[in-house]
Parts: sequence; C-alpha cells; structure tokens
Amino acid sequence: MFKTLNIDSEKEERIINAATQVFAKNGYQNASTNAIVKEAKISKGILFHYFNSKKDLYVALYEHLSDLFTEKIYERIDWKERDIFVTIRAVTLIKFELFAIYPHLINFLTSAFLEEAPEVKDDIEQIKVKMVENSFAKLFSNMDTSKFKEGVDVKKSIQIIYWTFEGIANQQQQKAKTLSVEEINREEVLAEIDSYIELLKVSFYK
Repeated sequence: MFKTLNIDSEKEERIINAATQVFAKNGYQNASTNAIVKEAKISKGILFHYFNSKKDLYVALYEHLSDLFTEKIYERIDWKERDIFVTIRAVTLIKFELFAIYPHLINFLTSAFLEEAPEVKDDIEQIKVKMVENSFAKLFSNMDTSKFKEGVDVKKSIQIIYWTFEGIANQQQQKAKTLSVEEINREEVLAEIDSYIELLKVSFYK
C-alpha cells in the first residue's frame, strides 16, 4: 500500500520508522496512533489522510516491510548456487546479517507474526502465505535435482525440506516472544539447522 500512496519520501520514512518502533514495542492492540504521530513528528490528520485506520497502517506496514526484508535477502543470495541445503543455510546467515542491520524491522515482523488481534490476524496470514509461496518458487525453482536419490519424488522432497526449515523458523519466532532479536543465539540456531541438514541429506541425497 505504501507504494501506491503519494507520500513525500521524507515524511513516509518518518511514518514507517515511527510505526515500526511503536508496533514492535507494543503490539497491535496496545499501540497508540498518538505515539506514532508524536514519534514521526506529524499531525494525526496527516496520518489518517493516508491511512483510514490503525489497522490499515499496520497491514500496509507489514506488507511493505515483508517485501523489503525479502528484497534484502534476494540482493545477497548467490543465485548461481543450486544445492538446496547450501541455499537454506545461506538464507539463514543472511537473516542474521539483516537482524543486526535492521533490528526494529525484524522485531516488528516477529511481533506481527505472533499477533493474535482478530482485526489484523487474517490479513497478516494472507500476506504471509503469499510471501512464502513466492519465496519458495523463486528460491527453489532451479535446484540441482541430480543430487537426489533415484526414485524419490523431487518436488515433494523439496517441499518437505522447505517445510522443515519453515518449522524451525516458526519455532525461533515463538522463542522471540520472550527474547529480543539481539538475544537470539546465532550459533545455537545454526547448529540446529546443520543437524537437520545432515539428517535430510541422508534421507534424500545420493
């Protein structure tokens, strides 16, 4: 939605930064638009000129920052790499790199992922499902299938591998309920991912 709004770029940046921080800290229900406009140094009238409600702002922000986060991953990924496990590990490392660069963005996306407010939950889920489908298609459409065992259904195998690591990511986001991005143990997460990679290689690779 941010892309379709005719907002002055400097003002847009202030709204994004302010809303990201306020929503990440307070969640949807407890976030105040008064706090957002104060942080952004704009009037409430200007905010609601572009967004009809707090919900509209929240959903638009989630879609915008999800797209931004995905684009940052795509910018850093090695598109020549065709081993699915190398790609998955690389994406994990890139995410940790982005955690350090954009902590407020990551905290907001994690908060939104866990958001239970009925006003926004379905909208967030729809955006998330679409993003996962698009990412899966883009990241894994050109994997080296010659590494897989004879007779296995490669398409289903890739889906199982992807779902496994999506599950790990979801577990980490659940842990983030009580931890900030900075407190997530990078080495612990990588060790868990490496253990699953070895297990899945035995199951699916020659």
